[in-house]
This record gives sequence, structure tokens and C-alpha cells, in this order.
Amino acid sequence: MPNTESEREPDDAAIEATSDDDAGAPSPRADAGPAARTADDAELDGGEPAAHPHRFTRRGLFGALAAGAAGLAVGGAGGAAVATGVASSAGGGTTTTYPFFGAHQAGIVTPAQDRLHFASFDVSPETTRDELVDLLTKWSYAASRMTQGLDVSASGAVGGSPFAPPDDTGEALGLPPSGLTITFGFGPSLFTDDSGTDRFGIAAQKPPLLEPLPRFSGDAIEAARSGGDLCVQACADDPQVAVHAIRNLTRLGFGRIVLRWSQLGFGRTSSTSTTQQTPRNLFGFKDGTANIKAEEAGVADEQVWVQAADGPAWMAGGSYLAARRIRMLIESWDRVSLGEQQNIFGRNKGEGAPLSGGTEFTEPNFTAPGAEGGDEPVIDMKAHVRLAHPDNNAGSRMLRRGYNYVEGNDDLGRLDAGLFFLAYVRDPDQFIAVQHALATDLLNEYIRHVGTGIWAIPPGAAEGGYVGQTLFGV
Repeated sequence: MPNTESEREPDDAAIEATSDDDAGAPSPRADAGPAARTADDAELDGGEPAAHPHRFTRRGLFGALAAGAAGLAVGGAGGAAVATGVASSAGGGTTTTYPFFGAHQAGIVTPAQDRLHFASFDVSPETTRDELVDLLTKWSYAASRMTQGLDVSASGAVGGSPFAPPDDTGEALGLPPSGLTITFGFGPSLFTDDSGTDRFGIAAQKPPLLEPLPRFSGDAIEAARSGGDLCVQACADDPQVAVHAIRNLTRLGFGRIVLRWSQLGFGRTSSTSTTQQTPRNLFGFKDGTANIKAEEAGVADEQVWVQAADGPAWMAGGSYLAARRIRMLIESWDRVSLGEQQNIFGRNKGEGAPLSGGTEFTEPNFTAPGAEGGDEPVIDMKAHVRLAHPDNNAGSRMLRRGYNYVEGNDDLGRLDAGLFFLAYVRDPDQFIAVQHALATDLLNEYIRHVGTGIWAIPPGAAEGGYVGQTLFGV
């Protein structure tokens, strides 16, 4: 929470993104593309009414948003894995950019990037509906710029007044866009608080499916790592770009929101495109081979995107996000024999193939007998791959965007590490049913679920609009 005048000033500076100060000093990050920078800054300059030279205006904002979209070489429906470039930069990131605007929010079917910074926020009790809408508008504007490799505003990190804090914190100066995507979500508590109060006049629009996740077998949930009114997922191929995004969005919310908890992730543990290899988790296994891929548009419509008939109307084109922080008991796992490790997962460790044979993408044969020819199948009845497989969950699938995490060690000297699991589904029951099915998973002896949360993910913003506009109708 801000306590001093100096802490509030950055927010004010960001609000003045279309001020005269911006006119001559745009400060895009390196490698963002000169065409995008020129178009964006020109719109910003032209959108400022002379009568209010230091006030942020919707005209200026929407002009900037449209210009930001125009700066993208190609577009697509909802950030559906359309990139402007993929070459690696000298700094280690990539020049890849994804459209911010579209039917769906980017960062869902977008090819999973290598790094994550996820943040959950509570909206301050004093924040009004208009202030919340204003924040979402500013967030969308800032996100539309940062995903292009630009600063938060046209004056940015170094182009503003030397007597005021800069709009942008500046740690991403010189870094390429790195495939940054920013995805926003609304938690159940945004609609009604613990007392049932409708804080923002949207309780009647709360999706019936948006309820806190139930308690599952073996849960060791920590409240400090769970829930939140708002969530922001920033994924990028450079960790500093992802951190920069969350830091600056948090800064824009000073006085209106409070950071509840956050999570850094590395080494994506799932692939969301057929162009990507299946990565490994910290247990050394490929998990999620059957994950939904961006190229499976029909499957995404069926399993990921909320359809108009599902209701409520404002969620059409959106999704639901279930997040779980899963601690892995690394030291215990490292003492398990290779054969038992493979039996627990139901796959071999090298190729990732099911124990019933074939290669990684061979469908598991759950009736194949064991090597000794007995009654027991080669894939254990409690193996992870069996219990999680769609064939054993009424065909239900999830789009997973998991990331490894390591946060030093605990007070017993054990590695504090695990998996931050993100699942996008059309209906939260898809996740809940699979999680219940995993109650007998052999893997449970080596993992603990310590954080949880669920959010409604609104559809993508139209050019000139903001994420959440279908809900707030402004």
C-alpha cells in the first residue's frame, strides 16, 4: 500500500501518458521495431486535447491502443499463436510478439514461453467501480504496449520530466519483446466479498461455475498462496521481461489494489503447440504429452473456450483458470529407483513413451499385460498417466501451462521446489473431476498441493477496448 506522495506519483505519471512531455521523447525498448514505435507515438501525440494537456483521455488511450495493434505485423483471433518474429536476440530473449487484441486473450493457446511471473491481487475496499474500470483500462493499454516491446507509456523510462518518477521502471530497456503475453482474470471474490457484499455491482453477472475450488485429498493449502480478486499471468522468453510486466502493472494499481501473492516460474512443463517438444518437470519426466495444442482449434472450442450458450454472455470467448502450487518432495523422490519412478508415472523416463510401448506420442494401452504375463497391466492401476488420461475422465481435457519453480530451501534444508500448475478449461468441473480421479495417484506420496485459486478469464479485448469490458459494459 502506498504511504507517501512519492509512491503515488508514478501512477499519476502513467495516467499522463498522452501529455505534451511524451510528444518529443518516446522511449521504446530496443528491438521493438521502428514502425511500431513511430505509429504508436504519433497517435499518442495526436490524441491529447489542448484544454487538458496533462490528463489521460479515452480518446488518447484508444488511439494509442489502435496504434499499438497497428504496430503488429500480423494479427489473429485472440492471440492464437501468431508471432511477428522468432529469432533469438543477442540479449537472450526473442523478437517474437503476440497480438494483445483479439477474440481470446493471449497467453492461453499461445505457444508456452520459457518463463512466468504470475500475480494475484486484492482490490482495496476503498476502490470504487469506476476506479476498477479505470485500472483495467490502464492495464490493457500498458499490456498492449509492453507486449510489443514498448515501455508502459510513450514517455516511458527516460522520456519524461526529470523532476518526476518515470512512467516505466526501465529494467526492460534494451530487451526485445521476448514473446510476452499478459493474461487477466477475475476471482470469485471480485463479484461478492466474504460477507456477500456486491462491491462493484457485478454480483448478478457472476458465472455460476466460478466457485472456489473444493478441498482435495492430500491438500496442504496455505491461504497466503491462494485466491485473489484479480490475477495477471505474464509469460515471456526472458524472465526480466515477465517481471517488468508484473512490476509495472502493480505500480499502475498503487492505492487501488494490493499484491496478495506471486509466483515465478521457469522451464515450462507443458507444450501448447505441435512445434514444441514436451519438456520435463523437476522429477525428470515428460508429463502432459496429450496437452491441448493451439493447432487443435476444434478441441480448444470444445474444451477451453466458453461458448455463447454456456453463459453468462460476457464470458463468451473466455475461459476458466485453475492454478495449483504443487510442492515436490525432491529429496524423497531422488531416493526412488528408476523402475519405481517409471511405474509411478506409467511412462519410461528416457523417451517418455507409455510403459505399454511405442514412442512418446503412442496412445497408452491400459489393458496391456505386464512383462511377466500376469493379471496386472503393465501400466499400474494407480499410475499417473492412467488416472489423468482423458479416456479415464469421460474425455475431459485441459490446456496446461505449468512451470517449474525453485525458491531456495526450507528450514529443514530441503529444496523448496515444485510445479506451478495452470489449467485453462471451458468448465471448472473438467479440472475438479480429474483432480478427484488423482486421489489415488501413486505420485501423491511425493507431492503436496500448497496453493490454489480459480479465476474467470474474460474474452480478449477488441481494438480500442479493454479486458473486462464485456462485464462492466463501459
